[in-house]
Amino acid sequence: MEKLDKKAFTEKIFDFEKEKEWKYLGARPAIIDFYADWCGPCKMVAPILEKIAAEYGGKLDVYKVDTDKEQELAGAFGIQSIPSLLFIPASGQPQMARGALDRAGFDKVIADVLQVKKDEPKQS
Repeated sequence: MEKLDKKAFTEKIFDFEKEKEWKYLGARPAIIDFYADWCGPCKMVAPILEKIAAEYGGKLDVYKVDTDKEQELAGAFGIQSIPSLLFIPASGQPQMARGALDRAGFDKVIADVLQVKKDEPKQS
């Protein structure tokens, strides 16, 4: 999981200062967690995202944006409440989810929106 500031966001995700239309710069689907350190629901989502980053490693990227430090970035995406989660498929339009999701909710969005399947445990 990687924290993004405005500079990293415009280089890795989307250069909202230059582009009018959405143009994802990443190679893999991504989840971006807009959060703040003081936010209780954000703290509940964090360990779920850490597990997702480990379990789906190499298939999708997980990023975090601290809305207190990156107010311009949060404003550019109309973040009014946190956590807000931006789900970015490899191609197509991103989708925003507001509020905390449980693990089942994340797995559903990852499968439906990001079109990423988790590796099944190998049977022996």
